Amino acid sequence: MSDEPLLARGYLEETRRERRDALVAAGVAPFAYRYDRSHTAAGILALGDAVTEADGESVRVAGRLVAWRGQGKTIFAHLEDASGRIQLYLRRDALADGWEMIQLLDLDDHVGVAGHVFRTRTGEITIRVTAIELLAKALRPLPRGKTEVREDGSTVVHGGLADPEVRFRQRYADFAVHPELREIFRLRARVVSHIRRELDAAGFLEVETPVLQPLYGGASARPFTTHHNALDMPLYLRIADELYLKRLIVGGFERVYEIGHDFRNEGIDRSHNPEFTMLEWYEAYADYHDVRARFERLLAGLVREVTGTTVLERRGHRLDFTPPYAQVSFTEGIREVTGIDVREGDEPAMRAWLVAHGTPADEAAGMSGGRLLDELFGQALEPRLIQPTFLMDYPRALSPLAKPHRDDPRLTERFEFFVLGRELANAFSELNDPDDQRARFEDQLRQRAAGDDEAQQFDADYIRALEYGMPPTGGIGMGIDRLVALLADQEAIRDVILFPAMRPEGSGRPAGGG
Repeated sequence: MSDEPLLARGYLEETRRERRDALVAAGVAPFAYRYDRSHTAAGILALGDAVTEADGESVRVAGRLVAWRGQGKTIFAHLEDASGRIQLYLRRDALADGWEMIQLLDLDDHVGVAGHVFRTRTGEITIRVTAIELLAKALRPLPRGKTEVREDGSTVVHGGLADPEVRFRQRYADFAVHPELREIFRLRARVVSHIRRELDAAGFLEVETPVLQPLYGGASARPFTTHHNALDMPLYLRIADELYLKRLIVGGFERVYEIGHDFRNEGIDRSHNPEFTMLEWYEAYADYHDVRARFERLLAGLVREVTGTTVLERRGHRLDFTPPYAQVSFTEGIREVTGIDVREGDEPAMRAWLVAHGTPADEAAGMSGGRLLDELFGQALEPRLIQPTFLMDYPRALSPLAKPHRDDPRLTERFEFFVLGRELANAFSELNDPDDQRARFEDQLRQRAAGDDEAQQFDADYIRALEYGMPPTGGIGMGIDRLVALLADQEAIRDVILFPAMRPEGSGRPAGGG
């Protein structure tokens, strides 16, 4: 067999399949069942100065072949596992019959190797391989590209997996080629673990509420609809967990939370994916001030734990997560920018401001109520909320599930939390007056009849639950994806979702989300 470097051959899938067939003919199983490992690559490298040029500790490792260069009867290779890379040294006289099998290997094959750890003359910790097993034949080469080392020592990769459309569609190849991306999802796991620890320690109970619901509610959004054959009825994928969690408060569970997937039939962009992860918690005998204080403590501790600091440099801004965070009044914030007091409900003035700042006149003319307020806020104030900020006390039209503000009934006791002009959390002193809630739902029905297909449905069972009595309650929902994107310094939330939503392959249209 030729000792030609595997890097220079075997990239064609046809050739790889021919080698697979040759291995089978030689009695070598191309897809093993298991392998006993004693070490990881990182564990071996951690031996450090204990490794000398003499053969040392006996080890067994497994992983993917990512580099291979032959020199006559010797081969140097690199094996990569989830912890990192380790160099392999293979000699023909040490491997006997296994040498013939080695000639049928390709880059990206998974192998298990046994041998002794030693240090090469150049100082690299290496495994002197005495046995090698094929664990999984790669019938398709990973699109690694070619790395060029420039004169200044920098590197640039030509080709490879760079097209975002391909990267997100073939996430498995993306992670294999770019192992640094895996760290984003390790960070994500630490974020969720920290949240669970903090809420569990505070006496909250983690629960699971229905994903398939006969009515959707708890947010303003369009749902995904399906049909249950046995019950012969439509069902909806939940758009929020809120109404079921508050039913639990009625039932006597005083502190509950859920971390789960919600689904909204909306567009895809840098901050939206139709399937996303939310944290919601609800606490009896608390209001939105209590929720704000708990959220502030939780977030500051979380940022410190996963990043090592409470000051982050993100997109040209120095963000300080050291409490206390700024508080801005919704109405005063808009008034300072536009001169409009939205509490007075001057809709012509709001439309005029929007038109003056680029909104088409016919589009502005079709806006009213909550939609008009939301559009004005989105253009006038939201982009200015760069530092961690609580935006306090929303108008009633925007908050059908929040209690009226105790000092101004035109407003509600609601805050949203913003960083870099993007909402991360939404909280209320929860509305627990069933008659008021019924009137709010009826108003939502009127908005739906007027053409707002994101207005909430009338949930008679939820009103019945409130009629049994829900204690004063504070609640919050926080987007896990947006938070992780911020902490991981990623521009779009699809970068922190393992498998983001994509259009069908070959549709010829971009995936969206930029």
